[in-house]
Amino acid sequence: MSVNRVTTSTVPEDPDGARTPVRGRDADLASTPLRGRDADLAFIEARLDALDRGEGGIIRVEGPVGIGRSRILAEAAAAARRRGTRVFEGAADPDEQFVPLGPLLDGLLSGEEPLSGADRLRDLATTPGQRFRLLQELGDRLRETARNGPLLVVLDDLQWCDDLTLLTFNTLAAGLSSHAILWLVAVRGGTVPSGVRTTLDRIRQAGAHELALEPLDDRATARITEDVLGAPPGPDVLRLARRAEGVPQLLVELLGALREAVVIVNGTAGLPAGPPAPRELPAVARRLGQLSVEARELVRTAAAAGGPVTVALLGELLGRSSAALITAVRESLDADLLTESGDRLAFRHDLVREAVEAGLPLSLRRALRGRAAAPAPGSATAAVRRPGPWAGSAPTDTEDGGARPRDVTEADRLRTAAAELAVTAPGPAAERSLRALELTAPDAPERPRVIAETIPLLWQTGHAARGRELGASALATGGLGPEDEARVRLALARLAAPFDFSEAVRQARAGAALPGIPDGLRGRLLAVLAVGLSMSGEHAAAERVAAEAWETAAAAGDRSAEATLTTVRSAVSFHRMDLAEAFRQAERSAALADALGVSTSLWVPEALWHALLSNTTGRSAEALAAAEEGIRITAEQGRTTATRMWRMTRSRILLEAGRLTEARADAEAASATAGDPGPGNLADVTLRYVMMRVALHTDDRRTARTCAAEARRMRSDGAPVVRQFGAWMLALMADSEGRPDRAMAELDEVMTSPAADRPAYAGLVDPADAPVLVRLALRAGAHERAAQAVALAERLAALNPGLTFLAATAAHARGLLDNDLAPLVRAVRLYEDCPRPLARASALEDAGRKLAATRTPEAVPYFDTALALYARAGAERDAARVRRRLRAAGVRRRPSAAGLSDTWPELTAAELRVARLVARGLTNQQAAEHLSLSPHTVSSHLRRTFTKLDITSRGELTRLVEDRDSGE
Repeated sequence: MSVNRVTTSTVPEDPDGARTPVRGRDADLASTPLRGRDADLAFIEARLDALDRGEGGIIRVEGPVGIGRSRILAEAAAAARRRGTRVFEGAADPDEQFVPLGPLLDGLLSGEEPLSGADRLRDLATTPGQRFRLLQELGDRLRETARNGPLLVVLDDLQWCDDLTLLTFNTLAAGLSSHAILWLVAVRGGTVPSGVRTTLDRIRQAGAHELALEPLDDRATARITEDVLGAPPGPDVLRLARRAEGVPQLLVELLGALREAVVIVNGTAGLPAGPPAPRELPAVARRLGQLSVEARELVRTAAAAGGPVTVALLGELLGRSSAALITAVRESLDADLLTESGDRLAFRHDLVREAVEAGLPLSLRRALRGRAAAPAPGSATAAVRRPGPWAGSAPTDTEDGGARPRDVTEADRLRTAAAELAVTAPGPAAERSLRALELTAPDAPERPRVIAETIPLLWQTGHAARGRELGASALATGGLGPEDEARVRLALARLAAPFDFSEAVRQARAGAALPGIPDGLRGRLLAVLAVGLSMSGEHAAAERVAAEAWETAAAAGDRSAEATLTTVRSAVSFHRMDLAEAFRQAERSAALADALGVSTSLWVPEALWHALLSNTTGRSAEALAAAEEGIRITAEQGRTTATRMWRMTRSRILLEAGRLTEARADAEAASATAGDPGPGNLADVTLRYVMMRVALHTDDRRTARTCAAEARRMRSDGAPVVRQFGAWMLALMADSEGRPDRAMAELDEVMTSPAADRPAYAGLVDPADAPVLVRLALRAGAHERAAQAVALAERLAALNPGLTFLAATAAHARGLLDNDLAPLVRAVRLYEDCPRPLARASALEDAGRKLAATRTPEAVPYFDTALALYARAGAERDAARVRRRLRAAGVRRRPSAAGLSDTWPELTAAELRVARLVARGLTNQQAAEHLSLSPHTVSSHLRRTFTKLDITSRGELTRLVEDRDSGE
């Protein structure tokens, strides 16, 4: 019998095979041949074949940790290079998630052959406020590069990408879909951040191909075992290898740890001394190292406890409450180390549990295992505690159920720590505040104050519903003194203020009416009440309450209330149409809130209000820079709610700046954010308003109809400002469908609302929509309504002579009402100095239409400039309308050359592919299947093709294709 041990120094002695040569192997997965993935590689090769034919697209590779996603990407990149395809490779890193665009830029601008203009692109990436230009230039460089040959762009570990990388990937992949660019992205299976999930949903809807990596079968497991050990495995080795459950990374590392115990007998690898004791595995150690200290402790404790374990038991072993473990448990699940098994936590793989446990001292393992097997009497695992207002309850370690002195001391320490962390790290602050609440007895006099401290922290971190539950439970319990009740109601009012004004008013009014409360507390309640009244359109009431609040806050020396009340002053000035004063007060309120810190401000959106007013008064660059900074800071600090509101603000700014693709992407990303108040709040309706406006400009009827359905619900059951938004959206939808009478009927609620004495666009639509309202009213024959809108626009411009944008809007509205060319031409000139390209294009189009009615060629330059502005913004529906006007004037204009076919300059490459298939007799469904697109996308391409070529039937298209292609 011939015997060899698997070592790195064994020398072959028998070439005939009696003594098999043994090769020492690195246990790195990349050093072993790729096994069991033939079908997956064949799929990728087929997509590379299509890429060679000029067909781009997206492939999403998904699978759990260790399944071999990165290896598949590396093999795909190598296969592409063998074909002569240019490859860009990038990967996200969990430690660098706050490096904006890092993964994508590394892939495109690094390596042996970076994208052209790399230095210029890096400069743009590091310059504040240049994101849009960077996006444009990235698209241009990729488009230019793809004209010289197909491209493969690889992006690994999508789940760790920052929001800007996700947004840029979405935008570029959609905007370059007609080019020979294949995007190959990999993402971990299971739970991923909401922004990543939104991205995955979006690329799936765009027709991305999905490649789900499954565990390896027995044959592949045996072959990898032979690769690592240098000999076919015997039954005992194969039995052990199967414990990896087909996960290549675990398998290779497990086999690497077996080397010293494996002996090759007559050409077969075996374990004569039995399997060795479990050892640490490098991959598991790396994943542990990426966790926070709290999550790492939890995972190690779970490993030592043995089998599936409850959160309550982990809390007992760690000396913490179940509620205090929320973040650590979530992090462990997200890392794919633990999984939920009923009401217990279990390890994803038993090998992972053994590897984690192997890293613990034996004495500690035994102690934890013993405690897990025999929980202490009275513990959470030995008896069921009475549920408290949160996930756990107050400690019951004393006979009367009260907290022990050391618990009171610890609770005080945690509350102090939470207050210190609130400004920069609300997530950890919320954890400590919850832990303090757990340590505070139900009848402790300080408990209502702890609840009031906890609610704003839960709201800031995206857990508004939990905060409401906590506050409602405290109020429902009863027995609160006036001051305690007032503090809880103030917390609930602050939570509701940015979203549900009526609820904020209800809570603040009830709290302020309580007898005997301190002046400082009453002043804060009145300040939030004034905000709610102002934002609900009850401006007179807001002024009265604000005046009372100023006196109360001044007596108490409360600067937080002053910041909030300054915002109210700004809103009142806005209502009075004094935008200059409104902006001045908004600047002051934002500066006060910034100096105080967001945690002490009574109403987080002071800076948001300032940004929106900056945009309304023509300071779009300043507004966008503020939004960019707000998103960056709040995302870094983990302020989920504030980040969503900043995204809402930025989407509105981008819409009005004519950056439609970015506006929609921001709105969709913010709409998908979990943990915020449900649908119908102000943030939700604003985001849907942005999506609808973009959809109408881009002729996306499906999205527009979906948003209209939501608007109808909002108009029925939302707060007043939400109902006004809903009515305006429904009016726009009806008008786009050629039903102006219905549109005016939808606007009745807006025109007759309690806020009808303010500008119809204040808080509802933008001043640029005054011409839209006039045009709509004239189409419906509602001349009086149109005249009212013009009078209001002119009054607003007269009250704010320094704002050119308002003068342009008023002139535009007047020109439409009077059908007069002079004010329209004046509006065109005034709009030149305003950052509103779509508003300017609209005025140009209206002036051109008026000139065209007189049969003068002077209309053409107006139409041409409008067409260029619409095309640059991506407003396809508006651009198509202007092309029709030009054709009616006897002029044909081709679309922009960017992304168009050389042989068919009118069409994009995607449109040309569809046209040729349809000319061959394929139906829309058949063309969609052939191109791996949706039928809806094919229909859109075909509709635009008919418009651009000025044809009306498939027969005409077939003849045109035959004529042009035969002449190539």
